[in-house]
Amino acid sequence: MRLGAVRSTLMRVLGVNALISHLTKEQRIFGGPWYGEMSASGQRVSVESAMRLSTFAACVRLKSQIVSTLPLKLYRRTDKGREPAPEHPMYRVLCKSPNAEMTPSRFMLMVNASLDLRGNSYTEKLRIGPRVVGLQPLLPQFVTPKRLDSGRISYEYQEPGHAKRTISSRDMMHIRGFGIDGESGLDPVALGRDVLGAAAAADESAAKVFAQGLSASGFLSAEQKLTPTQREELRASLAKFSGSTNAGKLMVLEAGVKYAGVTMEPERAQLLESRSYGVEEICRMMGVPPFMIGHMDKQSSWASSVEGMNLVFLVNTLRAILVNIEQEISRCLLDNSDEYYAEFSVEGLLRADTAARAALYSIALQNGWMSRNEVRRLENLPPIAGGDVYTVQSNLIPIDKLGAVDEAAAARAALQNWLGTLKSDLAEASQSIVGNTPAPHVTVNMPPMNPPDVTVNIEPAVVNVQPPNVQVDGSVIHLEPYIEAKLRGQRTRTKYTRDASGELVEAVTESEDLNEV
Repeated sequence: MRLGAVRSTLMRVLGVNALISHLTKEQRIFGGPWYGEMSASGQRVSVESAMRLSTFAACVRLKSQIVSTLPLKLYRRTDKGREPAPEHPMYRVLCKSPNAEMTPSRFMLMVNASLDLRGNSYTEKLRIGPRVVGLQPLLPQFVTPKRLDSGRISYEYQEPGHAKRTISSRDMMHIRGFGIDGESGLDPVALGRDVLGAAAAADESAAKVFAQGLSASGFLSAEQKLTPTQREELRASLAKFSGSTNAGKLMVLEAGVKYAGVTMEPERAQLLESRSYGVEEICRMMGVPPFMIGHMDKQSSWASSVEGMNLVFLVNTLRAILVNIEQEISRCLLDNSDEYYAEFSVEGLLRADTAARAALYSIALQNGWMSRNEVRRLENLPPIAGGDVYTVQSNLIPIDKLGAVDEAAAARAALQNWLGTLKSDLAEASQSIVGNTPAPHVTVNMPPMNPPDVTVNIEPAVVNVQPPNVQVDGSVIHLEPYIEAKLRGQRTRTKYTRDASGELVEAVTESEDLNEV
């Protein structure tokens, strides 16, 4: 009779509660002692026995913990891209508190552990009226999905010691792992039972070598048979040379007694090779690079940097998991909305070293696809005033504009030429106004314009120059600056106009008696 039939008979005769009343918490979560299938190595493999393998447990823990630490955010699509959607009723449930006892990280850890251990994750929606106010993850081994005549799926859930209850698909978020029927994910432990069983057999063999194998450090051989008394005397004599405190002492052997040392070599029995191969096989089954769980052999095929290794893991393993969860959230919790969607933030996994981040930020800032405050936000720094402005290099022009006349560039060149001769004009005007009197403060007032302010120092006067608005009209550039000075109740203002070559076209001076004002 098959084990499954025996188990079913016992459960019917004794009752489920009587059979499971002695289970520990771990057995309740991972499965009781009657669970598991026989592998080719003769080891019975269940979730509980698989979690005793350090490699399998490390892979499950690594994947679950990494996904659980990635921020999950709810966004709303806008004309300009996207923005957080805290106004959505599911924002608090997904991003703040799925239920009264769990944080988002702990909730997502259980979801991913269920996928790795059982191939399915079941989460019940907690409602107040029609509104979903919480999410309660369920132990997947106690959930049985059933296809109804209507085509929809319902779920029967019965924990040990509790009554069976039916949950409709409307109130269940069912995230499926790898599968082929679209109804349920396949059990990873059952699929990999031979791999896990071989690793368990290798561990058991190694343990028995140390527990029951011969571990003597050496042998004494004599040419003739020794009496029991002689054996004890010889053993007591040799004890004086045992231990680290007696190292280096000279040992005397009598009556033809010879000593032969013994060295245990597990490699000859291929224990170490078998266990190392088992680590790689389990990592291959779980989609985890061996170095991530501490197995550092044969890493030549992996990327040479931590960032590259994380990228390989993200693309080949985590990406499928994250997209699966995001799409199930959209289907089950957001009603396949076109406006709202959930997304994991994976930037933390791709965080590079300081030099690489500096190079990336420099390129982003120079090409205008990131602002300074966005860079500071990624570096956990506070925003600065004016940091939301996007900037680009001014010498970048479209390729089809090469060789074309740029009126703005021509105006800029004319302005620079004008500023080059402005210093002498200001000095002359300052001398005519001031004479031999100590220099007043002379100010050149112009409308604001980029490039930045220019300061021209004229001895003995100080002149502050701001670039004017420039208008190109044929060969004449209209700058319309003026120089104004106040001295002994007299205000004098001189306006200058120059052509594109910098030659003075016109200089008009106006005087005003301030005492009459």
